[in-house]
Amino acid sequence: MEARAILRNVPTSPRKMRLVADMIRGQKVSKALALLKFQPQAASPVLHKVLLSAVANWQQLNEDTKLEDADLIVKTVFIDGGRMLKRLRPAPQGRAHRIRKRSNHITIVIDDAAVSIASADKQAVITES
Repeated sequence: MEARAILRNVPTSPRKMRLVADMIRGQKVSKALALLKFQPQAASPVLHKVLLSAVANWQQLNEDTKLEDADLIVKTVFIDGGRMLKRLRPAPQGRAHRIRKRSNHITIVIDDAAVSIASADKQAVITES
């Protein structure tokens, strides 16, 4: 059974966050956590914390299964644009330039690899017939 974690209004531009999110998409959770731990980008600790939250949510949903026995993978990672704060920066000759301070929303979905492969096989059989 899949579990997800959502973090809203992270004060980082979505473009910078997507660079880090693309690295962990489709990886095993243990490998993704190791990747995020040693990345130099500022977005890495934020994604690391959200991924740990998704794992905790998965444990709440699957109390009968041990975390060590489950082969968890990062199924999907969404980085959506969030609220934009608009500020003014003084410019020459009395004008002003608009500065857009971007934010984003992070959604991470994790699932057991065996369950997601089995459901993918079922989908393939249905579409073939």
